[in-house]
This record gives sequence, structure tokens and C-alpha cells, in this order.
Amino acid sequence: MNILIIEDEQRIADLIKRGLEEQGFTITVAYDGEIGKKLALGNNYDIIITDIILPKINGIDLCKEIRLQKPSIPIIMLTALGTTDDKVEGFDAGADDYLVKPFDLRELHVRIRSLLKRNHGNTNMHTFILKYADLELNLNTKIVKRNNKEISLTPKELKLLAYMMQHTERVLSRSEIAENVWATTFDTGTNFIDVYINYLRKKIDKDFDIKLIHTKPGLGFIFKKDQ
Repeated sequence: MNILIIEDEQRIADLIKRGLEEQGFTITVAYDGEIGKKLALGNNYDIIITDIILPKINGIDLCKEIRLQKPSIPIIMLTALGTTDDKVEGFDAGADDYLVKPFDLRELHVRIRSLLKRNHGNTNMHTFILKYADLELNLNTKIVKRNNKEISLTPKELKLLAYMMQHTERVLSRSEIAENVWATTFDTGTNFIDVYINYLRKKIDKDFDIKLIHTKPGLGFIFKKDQ
């Protein structure tokens, strides 16, 4: 497995590089966003790990540019910024996961394995469309329609919606959503899942009489038609 690390602090980059090489990964390191972009777009990597605060091109903009040309490659963001708004910005840029410094290399390894496993599974999916009530999601074209009206969603909103549509009419806990959509454990100190649920509600439910996304206090959320 080939991994690209984009990190301007050489000590941290070298530490991650050594730790992952010990796990059998092949590692390439870039020390600024511009070189990271050239490597990411010019070579094939199984996963990209990037800091947010980088010289020349920051991690948010870098992630967006990579996503335009390589929409399926897993991206993990590393940063010292750990607020809900910071995480939402990273996920909106197209990141699959988010680790706040300092972190344990064992945790990074778990996140990598989870993303690689999930990404491998996605490559084996056939073309198909998810439908529920008057909502339709094409998993290949990423087009979402409700009552034949197209709805624009961010990459992370799409993943969240797809998971909910694949598990309709049952309660989904925040922990389950965090594990399966974000490939991470749920941090009770942040509310980024609730933030994304609210984003989806505004786009999927707000302009329609029948509501599909419902909160179960103390339990989580359920995707079903109004009774």
C-alpha cells in the first residue's frame, strides 16, 4: 500500500513515516502543499494524509483540488485545530477522516486500515440507485433528486445520506454513524454529526411536506417517512 504524507513539520513527518513503514506501508513525503499536489495528482496512492496548515497551498484547498481529479482516494487530515467548525470545514473539503494532534500512531494505523477496507469495498459495488419515498440517490453519478428536483450535496453529506438510505427505518446512533461514515469513534465533546444532520435536513426535508430525517432523543436518528 502506497501512502502520501503531506506535512511541513519534518519531525512529525519522519515520525509518521517510520511508524507506517514498520507496518509495511510504502511512504512518500511532501513538505508543502504545492509539492503534495503534484505528487498526489501525478502518482497513484492508496491513501493521502495531509496537514491543514501547509506552506504554499493549505490542506483545505489541497483537498478540494485533489477531489476534483481523484474523487475516490481516501484522505485523512491532521491538524492541531479540533473545534467542530474546523472538522466540518475539513469534511466539506472532501476529507474522509480527521485526526487532531497530538495523536497515537496506533490510532492513525486503525483509521488507515478502516478507510482502505471501506474504499476497497466501494470499488466492488455495481451501479445502482438508492430510492426511498420520493428521494433518489445515484451512487455512481452522485446525483440526488427529490420529487425529480436535483439537490446539491457536499461529499460528506452524500456519504451520510447514502448510509442513512441503506439503513432506513431503524435508529442509527451517533457512534454508528461516526464509525461507518467518518471511520472514526464518536467524540462526545463535539457535535459535528448533528451539524451534518442539520445540513441534510435543510437540503432534503425543508422544502417538502414529508420529512425523512428524524431525531430520537438520547438514541440517535432514523430515516423514515412521517407517520
